Amino acid sequence: MNDKTLRLGTRRSRLAMAQSGQVAEAVSRVTGRPVELVEITTYGDVSREALAQIGGTGVFVTALRDALLKGEVDFAVHSLKDLPTTQPDDLVVAAVPVREDPRDVIVARDALKFTDLPSGARIGTGSPRRMAQLNAYARSHGLDIATVPIRGNVDTRIGFVRSGELDAVVLAAAGLNRIGRGDEVTDFLSVDTVLPAPGQGALAIECTAANADLVAALAELDDPFTRIAVTAERSLLAALEAGCSAPVGALADLLADGQIVKEMRLRAVVGTTDGTRMVQLSTTGPVPETHDGAMALGRELAAEMLAQGAAGLMGERAQ
Repeated sequence: MNDKTLRLGTRRSRLAMAQSGQVAEAVSRVTGRPVELVEITTYGDVSREALAQIGGTGVFVTALRDALLKGEVDFAVHSLKDLPTTQPDDLVVAAVPVREDPRDVIVARDALKFTDLPSGARIGTGSPRRMAQLNAYARSHGLDIATVPIRGNVDTRIGFVRSGELDAVVLAAAGLNRIGRGDEVTDFLSVDTVLPAPGQGALAIECTAANADLVAALAELDDPFTRIAVTAERSLLAALEAGCSAPVGALADLLADGQIVKEMRLRAVVGTTDGTRMVQLSTTGPVPETHDGAMALGRELAAEMLAQGAAGLMGERAQ
């Protein structure tokens, strides 16, 4: 039996290290091989510019992929929402494990809920998607809020609230759960209020396509329902020709009758960051049985959104 240590490429952030550590334990269980974490700094980690300014797409994954292709690591773990929608031919996403909670959450001063924030409340987020939906909700419900662009890790963002600089920040539930800080959440944002980023809460375990044995071993960690759902979401994102920093939200829900999954509902939204113009649509149908079926579902909903003017709301018109 091959007991050589496997090298897992990961970003250096606390969240990346935590989720990579969890994957390392799972990979070690299924392969019987030890796994070591190899820390890699990405452009997105060192740049202080807003994601929308540096392009967003690929800034957190390119360095990891380069390390894979150079043979410096055996596999890498990504937050799936950070992956570009175009997959390189020489790399393969061998597994998409069971998804964490995809919702966005509020961490606010005085343990406030979103709808209880005072008039003029300042809410920090680095995401145009979150800004668009929060501002749209506030407009339609008569709330007076100001969304403030921020960057930084979880400690930095929550620190803005603790210092009184901001009234609240918006974060991903999955990230806080993975680093054991879910108890700091003061409110969960319903997906009816804010749709998450395509793939939010899911991880991608990637390796070279040529390493067939490792591809097969990692595939044991794949969750088919999660993969079908995120494939539909990312197909929609690709068809909109939008990057991971675009104001696009999407979520595929698996609808069950008792213990039997019967249908999948795909919801998506595109909007201007000030919340004044939104295109929001959904479609429900049988659960796709294949990757191609999930891709088709995403493309079909994207086509409907484009027909209603979604391209003009993303800052850069789709071609």
